[in-house]
Amino acid sequence: MDKSQTTTAYYHLPGLFEFYELYRRFLPLYREHREYFYDCCEIGSIYGAPADCIWGGGRVGFGDGSPEEIYGLMNEYEIPARLTFSNSLLKEEHLADSGCNRLCEMFEEGSMRNGVIVHSDLLADYIRTKYPNLYLVSSTTKVLTEFGQLKAELNREEFVYVVPDFRLNKAFDKLSALSADEKKKVEFLCNECCYIGCSDRKKCYENVSRKNLGEDCQDFRCAAPDNAGGYRFSKAMKSPAFIGIDDITETYLPMGFNNFKIEGRSLGSAVVLEFLLYYMIKPEYQINVREEIYLDNMLDLF
Repeated sequence: MDKSQTTTAYYHLPGLFEFYELYRRFLPLYREHREYFYDCCEIGSIYGAPADCIWGGGRVGFGDGSPEEIYGLMNEYEIPARLTFSNSLLKEEHLADSGCNRLCEMFEEGSMRNGVIVHSDLLADYIRTKYPNLYLVSSTTKVLTEFGQLKAELNREEFVYVVPDFRLNKAFDKLSALSADEKKKVEFLCNECCYIGCSDRKKCYENVSRKNLGEDCQDFRCAAPDNAGGYRFSKAMKSPAFIGIDDITETYLPMGFNNFKIEGRSLGSAVVLEFLLYYMIKPEYQINVREEIYLDNMLDLF
């Protein structure tokens, strides 16, 4: 699949381990009913991490899907998987973790080239050496809020994609000046709900990293205004950093950007379905997809 064609938006979707049952029902629609989908959209990858994964970061993992079943599903539909291993506090002794290494061994095999989302340079170097067939994605947990930081990250040859902090989403004057090769590597986080003025984002991610390492620590207390209601897609849509479907087709694709990350691993599958409908499904067919999925009483969407 030629990622240089900027007429196509490649979506990187949440919940590889967390929402296996949802994707087991959604992907057949993606294959068999392409008339439901916007012509410009493709699934670039599905990302996530299992529960109790010490290399995990960004969100505390709760995914309990079978790695073998997930690997088989991704191969069946020829969709790249990404392991979300973005823990920022890893040490040398953590690299020997058997569960994480087993996942890398499994997902390095097969005809699909799968990836790993990383924060730690220590882990990035380890994966490059031990699992060279896995490509690397620079995680948004690095909180690259300065454009110079983003440029430096894009110039690191080990990363195939770089996810900048969402507050750079609308820096169009600087984004437009990037080279074509740099634009291919940028992967925008579209639907972040966090307060755009937050100064504690890195501390929040570090707290998640500590929890994934099994450290006994208190929950991070967010001091942002209007944080009590949790994630709301309607709230995210009002953020000045929000990237909507019209922004993608009318601004980002014409500028030469075609990779877009949808967050949502810590949310319920019903909310993630709404993301899939909004970004990928034509309005006149959204009811068809809802019916196919909601009417399957074996899927717990809430």
